[in-house]
Amino acid sequence: MHFFLYYILPFLVVLGVLIFFHELGHFLAAKYFGVKVLKFSLGFGPKLIGKQVGETEYLISTLPLGGYVKMLGENADEEEEPLSAEDEAKSFSNKHVAKRIAIVAAGPLFNLLLALVIFCGFYMVAGIHVMTTEIGQVRDDSPASKAGFLKGDVIVSVDGQDTRNWEQIKALIQGNTGQPIQVKIKRADAYTTVTVVPEISVTRNIFGEEVRSPLIGIVAAGKFDKMDPGPLGAVAEGFRKTWEIIELTCLTVVKLVQRVIPFETVGGPILIGQMTGQLAQENWVHLIPFTAVISINLGILNLLPVPILDGGFIVLLLIELFIGKPLHIKKRELLQKMGIFLLVLLMVFVVYNDIKRLLE
Repeated sequence: MHFFLYYILPFLVVLGVLIFFHELGHFLAAKYFGVKVLKFSLGFGPKLIGKQVGETEYLISTLPLGGYVKMLGENADEEEEPLSAEDEAKSFSNKHVAKRIAIVAAGPLFNLLLALVIFCGFYMVAGIHVMTTEIGQVRDDSPASKAGFLKGDVIVSVDGQDTRNWEQIKALIQGNTGQPIQVKIKRADAYTTVTVVPEISVTRNIFGEEVRSPLIGIVAAGKFDKMDPGPLGAVAEGFRKTWEIIELTCLTVVKLVQRVIPFETVGGPILIGQMTGQLAQENWVHLIPFTAVISINLGILNLLPVPILDGGFIVLLLIELFIGKPLHIKKRELLQKMGIFLLVLLMVFVVYNDIKRLLE
């Protein structure tokens, strides 16, 4: 029961929300452009439950790792019977290429929109937790130690710019090239200003790459303050956080292709299940921002130009737009087979990585 409540259930909830919004994007865009939607399914495989509402059958299927929206005329080459004039007007293949691209792109874009809504709502309710500017450690023989910084000092400003959180301090020092910095600190009830000259050191970034960074040798105390940003501030922070994760996700994909990040670090459904389980045991509330992050990852990965993914479908539609007609069916089938092969190969690797982590 414990395993179900803290691993299976949160995993299914997170995955279900992500799949639903992804397919909802395709569904709403199709409806907007007048395309007849035959099926809206959460999951693949045999139907568990279903209900026909109007022209669409809504399903929950056996395999929860995905979903689909089936539109009339989506595979025009496979249509067995000619369509009526009414259905022809509602056929996906009969719509302008730009509209078809919008329908296909709507799924991943809804994942990004979902993340934005989650972040904005989360910051409105929970506020923003920021790391304080209190120093928790001064490294021996560092520029900060020589300048007179002490544990417990609170940094008030850097070169005249007020600092309200630790990230601001890092950002202000990061742009320095070894020039003296004036740092105002609060020590007990007194204020004083000290001068420190950063030293350029070789460190590693989040991708493990060596970079040269200016450091002064202080470590944060690890204390947090809760800020109430107000509705507008929460929305602004939601946009900022969403864009930050989008940039990080795109950069991670690039670094994987460049082999800067080992492929062995990539995880799949098992890793996501582990992470949702750990977060659920700590606090179910932690699953909210986690869902936003995974939603962005899902949206970006679906936009990759790989056949069978939305991004690959968009590429085929762009080719059709450019040459004025669809690619020959044999070429499309070949590309789809290649896409399926790559996707299966990727799934084998990520599941292997997940199992390997479990056994370590």
